[in-house]
Amino acid sequence: MTVSVKDVAAAASVSVGTVSNVLNRPEKVSPEVVARVTRAINELGFVRNDAARQLRAGRSRSIGLVVLDVSNPFFADVARGAENQAAESGLTVLVGNSDENGERERAYLELFREQRVNGVLITPTDDELAGLRTLRNAGIPVVLVDRDGGDEFFSVTVDDVEGGSLAAAHLLESGRRRLLFLAGPLGVPQVAERLEGARRAVAEYPDATLEIVEMPALTVLQGRAAGEQLVARPAGDRPDAVFAANDLLAVGVLQAFTLLSQVRVPEDIALIGYDDIDFAAATVVPLSSIRQPARLLGATAVDLLLSQSGGTSAGSAPQHVRFQPELVVRASSGGTN
Repeated sequence: MTVSVKDVAAAASVSVGTVSNVLNRPEKVSPEVVARVTRAINELGFVRNDAARQLRAGRSRSIGLVVLDVSNPFFADVARGAENQAAESGLTVLVGNSDENGERERAYLELFREQRVNGVLITPTDDELAGLRTLRNAGIPVVLVDRDGGDEFFSVTVDDVEGGSLAAAHLLESGRRRLLFLAGPLGVPQVAERLEGARRAVAEYPDATLEIVEMPALTVLQGRAAGEQLVARPAGDRPDAVFAANDLLAVGVLQAFTLLSQVRVPEDIALIGYDDIDFAAATVVPLSSIRQPARLLGATAVDLLLSQSGGTSAGSAPQHVRFQPELVVRASSGGTN
């Protein structure tokens, strides 16, 4: 049987209004009455109906977060940062995994709109932003995470062009000249920007080359497949350095090289990834990487969302926060462990 507010009021010998005050405005009720009502709630097993309360308020206590790949530790850290920051304002974060699929992304956006969330944080799958405009026009603020919002949306990003340049320049400065950029889908803006940075760095060295290998996903499995393809090449046809578009790809490459025991890292091929996920330092050969402040991205996105107070007002320019990446050198590119 469902326990109602009336049941709690009867058990505590108070009015329904007093129970409501205890639940929503306890400072208006004496400590003795709060204790009595709380005791009745616990004894009866009462659970408040937040859905009804949200309908009355017109907005929930939740924030929607849509990421490209929830299994990627980078996005897990973004979510952690967002959750911690949201909790300080009494909000929770509902996480949706688009899996780089536009249809799934749109389904989550519609769900969040129906639930009247306080706002949406999202790393979009592509440049089709119609669903985000629908949310904004409905008064639900939107913040793009790890993606520039341009003239339309608030955003928090890391300078991926600079990150790509840092990675390639590090390999070139260590004497490598035959670089390979291992990409996920080049339609992903972050991947394309990292490639642009790498191209800029390589252009500074007339004797350097940059090969591009595009894989269908930014996963360990795809990295391993790419690594196996490199091992299958004649030794003279291999690059002397690999810049992977993220750490998961780099870990997969390292696994292939290690398991097949035909390529030494970094002696034969230097390797660097991107994101500096937690276990990058713990791989069999500690992985050099480009560090992004993932948790800070999530926390800052929540701050930008809350600053909008119900949406961007007419004529106001969206705010953009851009962090700088950091080169982390470990053994996989010739540094120390």
